[in-house]
Amino acid sequence: MYIIPRMHARVRLAIAGLVLVSIAAACRNPLGREYEYEEQLYLQVNGSATVVVDASIASLVALRGMALDTSFATRPDRAAIRKLIEAGGCPAVTVGQPWTRHGRRFIQIRIATKDVRTLSSCALLAWSTYRLDPDSGGREMLRYHQTVGAASGGNPGNPKWTGKELVGFKLHLPSKITDHNVKRLDTGENGAVERGNILTYEQRLTDRLAGAPIEMVVEMGSQSILYHTLFLFAGAFAAAVVALAIVVWLTVRHGRRQAEASGT
Repeated sequence: MYIIPRMHARVRLAIAGLVLVSIAAACRNPLGREYEYEEQLYLQVNGSATVVVDASIASLVALRGMALDTSFATRPDRAAIRKLIEAGGCPAVTVGQPWTRHGRRFIQIRIATKDVRTLSSCALLAWSTYRLDPDSGGREMLRYHQTVGAASGGNPGNPKWTGKELVGFKLHLPSKITDHNVKRLDTGENGAVERGNILTYEQRLTDRLAGAPIEMVVEMGSQSILYHTLFLFAGAFAAAVVALAIVVWLTVRHGRRQAEASGT
C-alpha cells in the first residue's frame, strides 16, 4: 500500500534534481554555448583579477603552444600542467579536475593576480594586453581595454574539430556596464549585458587560429555592485528600523492617551 507514494516521492526527487542541474547549467553558460577554449576574467575595482580558463587540451596546444599530450588515452597530469604554467611566469595557479566532451579532454586553469595589467607576463595569457584606467572625461567611471592578439601555434594532432567550434572571452566586471563594443557573433548586432555586469566576446576557433584579433572595450562605474548592494541593504534596514521605532512610539503614545482618558 506504500509502493505508489514512494514511487511518487522518487519521481519528485528526480524531477527536482533535473531542474537543479538545468538551472546550474544555465547559470554557468546562459548563452547555451559550448566553447572549445574559454577565458573568464573576474575583475575587481582595485585592479585585482582572477582568470579562469576552461579549454580542451588540443586547444591549449594549438592556441597557446603548450607542450601537452592531446591523446584521449592520456589523462591530463594536473601537477605537471600547473608546473608548466607556473614556469611561464603565471602567479597563483590552480588546475582543476579534467573532464571529457566530444571525445576530447578538457581542463580548468585558474590564475589570480593583484594587478590585471600584469597578466600579459603570464605565458598562457600573453596573447592579451590588459588596461584598466579612470575615465579621461573626469566622470566617476572606469575603462577596461583588452586586446587579444595572434595565437601561439602548436600541433594538436587530429582533434576532430568540425569547424563550428567557438572561443569565448567572458568579462565578469565589478560594477554596472555603461558602454561596450561587444557584437553578437551570429548577427553582428550589439550583444546583451548579462545581469548588468557580464559580457561575452565570441570568435570562431578557425578565426582564432588564423590570428584574427579581438578588442574588448568596456566602460563601467567606479564603485562595485557589491558596494551599492550593501549600501542599499543598509539603507533599507535603517529605514525599517526607523519605521518600526515610529510605530512603537505611536503605539505607546496612543496607549498613554487612552490611559489618561480612562483615568479622567
